[in-house]
This record gives sequence, structure tokens and C-alpha cells, in this order.
Amino acid sequence: MLKIGDFSKLSLVSVKTLRHYDELGLLKPAFVDHFTGYRYYTAAQLGRLNRILALKDLGLSLEEIGILLQEDLSVEQIRGMLRLRQAEAQSHLQALQAQIQRVEARLRQLEEEGVKPMYDVVLKTVPAQRVAYLRRVLPTYAGVGELFGELFAYLNRLEVRPDGPTILIMHDPECRDEDVDVEVAIPVATAVPSGTPLADRVLPQVQVACVVYQGSYEGIGAAYNAVMAWLEPNGYKIAAPCRENYLISPGDTTDPAQFVTEIQVPVEKAS
Repeated sequence: MLKIGDFSKLSLVSVKTLRHYDELGLLKPAFVDHFTGYRYYTAAQLGRLNRILALKDLGLSLEEIGILLQEDLSVEQIRGMLRLRQAEAQSHLQALQAQIQRVEARLRQLEEEGVKPMYDVVLKTVPAQRVAYLRRVLPTYAGVGELFGELFAYLNRLEVRPDGPTILIMHDPECRDEDVDVEVAIPVATAVPSGTPLADRVLPQVQVACVVYQGSYEGIGAAYNAVMAWLEPNGYKIAAPCRENYLISPGDTTDPAQFVTEIQVPVEKAS
């Protein structure tokens, strides 16, 4: 029999860790002195401890290791758990590789421009959301404000409560100044009653490259340019119509300098 301290030295595993494994039922002592509380182990238990350490080295949680150590577990069940861990590790590796690519792109930008970027582009996932919307082809973007006014007029008439900031979706495949195909939308918690030009739909979950722009809408072009310049060096391309999410808008303040807009460009990995 080996005292826990001696077993710790032999296995190079701390006493604290051995006690934790005991509490979890992963490696119980061969004997516990009920008078002193001392734990004793046998040299034969090193094999089970090494299996725990080997499985931990694969990135498995202690809970998963406990399942794998069950004697009645079939080979196919063990294979399935290890394949799941393999898929998780591959996904993590892909995420790290994408992060490295973004760091490299940022370094190139600093080297080429010699100054700190004005805008920080962030990659994130926007969850699916139900919106009430109106879609029109307008002569110019100057008509967007009136279209939003029409949207809110319908919402008030139907007593539908908004559930988030307003959204502008630009459906034209290329940049246009005239005859623009736009959709004004606002999140809602419930479906919109039928019988009006107003409709509702669920915007699908989408991955976006986005920047936050503060100021009047006349200067928003520079923020768009920052997103577009970010795409190719980071290995992405536009996947769906661009969105503007109005976090602080003319409905909140009369000072254009205080407007806050999140530009969201849906993206996918470039082939």
C-alpha cells in the first residue's frame, strides 16, 4: 500500500488532483483508514490513473472520462465519443486558423496604412428574428425616412409593438443611387395581422461582418469601405443583402452626430 503522498510522487499527479478524482469516483483509494482518514493506493492503480491522464490529454472532460471508464461500455460507444471529440477539436482548429488569418490581415493593414484603423470590423452571428416590414423600389435613398414613417403608422394602427431597433435591408446586388430596392423592417414578437401592405417574416440566422458607425448618414460610406476592405484579406465574401441596424436614430435624437448605426454585411467563406 502507498500513502497518497507517495502515490502522488510516483505518478507525478498532485495530492489535490488525486483527492478530486476520488470525489468524482474516477480513482477511488484502495483503502481508507476510517480512524485517520488517510488514503492508500496500490501500484496496480497506476494503470487506471494513466488511462485517465491519457483521455484528459485528448481534451475530454472529467465527466466524459468517467463514462469511458465504465466497464460495460461497448467499443462502438467508445468510438462514437472519440469521434465526437475529434470533430470538436477540428472545429476548434478551424476557428483558430480563421483567427490567425484575421490577425495577419490586421497586421498587413497596419503595415500598409501606418495608422490605427478607424473602424474595427467584428465577425458575429445574428440570430433569426421575426420582423414586420415594407419593401419598395424608391427613387433614391432619401425616401427611406418616409418609408419608415409608413411602417410605424401601420404598426400603431395594428397595435403591434416593436421589439428592437429598426433595420434597413438593401436588396440591390450592386451599389445604386437611383431606383433602389429597399426593405424597412423592425423586430416584432408576434405575427402581423393580414389585410394591410404590412407583412412579417423571419430573417434567418446569419453570420455578418459588422462595424459600428456614429454620425450623420452622409458620412457612412467610409464605414462601408472599411467592411468591404476587410472581406477579401480575411477570406470572406458577401452572402446576402447588406443591413443597417439603427441603434440610435432620428426617432431617438435630433442631433445627427449622435446617430449610431451598425452596418451588417452577411458573409460566407470564400472558396
